Amino acid sequence: MPGILWIPQKAGQERDVDMLKELQLFLLGILLLVCVFFYQLNVKSSCLFSCLPPQKSQQDPEALLGHGHGIVFIETSERMEPTPLVSCAVESAAKIYPGQPVAFFMKGLYDTTWLPSNSTYPGFSLLSAIDNVFFFPLDMERLFEDTPLLSWYTRINASVESNWLHVSSDASRLAIIWKYGGIYMDTDVISIRPIPEENFLAAQSSRYSSNGVFGFLPHHPFLWDCMENFVEHYNSEIWGNQGPSLMTRMLRLWCRLGDFQEVSDLRCLNLSFLHPQRFYPISYPEWRRYYEVWDRDLSFNDSYALHLWNYMNKEGMTVVRGSNTLVENLCRKHCPRTYRDLIQGPEGSGTGTLSAGNK
Repeated sequence: MPGILWIPQKAGQERDVDMLKELQLFLLGILLLVCVFFYQLNVKSSCLFSCLPPQKSQQDPEALLGHGHGIVFIETSERMEPTPLVSCAVESAAKIYPGQPVAFFMKGLYDTTWLPSNSTYPGFSLLSAIDNVFFFPLDMERLFEDTPLLSWYTRINASVESNWLHVSSDASRLAIIWKYGGIYMDTDVISIRPIPEENFLAAQSSRYSSNGVFGFLPHHPFLWDCMENFVEHYNSEIWGNQGPSLMTRMLRLWCRLGDFQEVSDLRCLNLSFLHPQRFYPISYPEWRRYYEVWDRDLSFNDSYALHLWNYMNKEGMTVVRGSNTLVENLCRKHCPRTYRDLIQGPEGSGTGTLSAGNK
């Protein structure tokens, strides 16, 4: 009949089959996407931890630090989330020593193959994303093996010890640097330029040594003597007896040192005693100066790092964005990631506080 297009029945059926196949493939693709979405959602919601990158999870402290060029931090509490100040200390070290491993030993970390998720521990995630920062569990019994500290550790009751977090940190730093070598730093030390020494102690004042920063090559006899003295004269009730006082006792046994002349370091045998300006240009009675408006005349040209004396900060003083305090300027310059993500947060978010870090 004129004006009417006739389509064979067979051709119409084939077209319907093709359209049905396309629809099935489309729906299958949608189903796969939905499955992947819900799988990822389930993993994120059911697991508190996310995997550490393989190249980091397979690292061993001996292999990573054994050459004596690592930078070491320690956390002896069970805390897993680094405070902004701790994050700044670690990031600044990683920035100043880009070709050296920065190792953070944490008591609360039990498995190096898992890391806290970004949403739960943003500071942890920030540091773990830095190429030369590595995290390790702090297993003290294993760490103290083959050292004089093991006999002490196995006979004490940590639950009744005075100042245990600090005393255990004092012991751990001695053992780690003796075993692996490198530089130990407290978690409130902001690095500003490389330390050009291998075997050194940091003077806190003219004839008094700190143990907040020190460095040695592996198996240095000075540290072995320190560990023996630690055990022989152990008294946790005396603040600093196992820490700066121990280092000062041993330094006096090893060396006859006079007073510092200008900004020059003292040397004895193969050990350097670095001038207070190297790490303590602001002494502990003046620690509040870090939280005052920055005095641009205050120069740190002779310093390698700055110890912020966070233990003294019982008032919980904080860094405030836009305050132009010295600590804010230090964070902005030397730990820009921490400043951007943890300190320079929205008003009232709580990310701007510098909580009490380790000793």
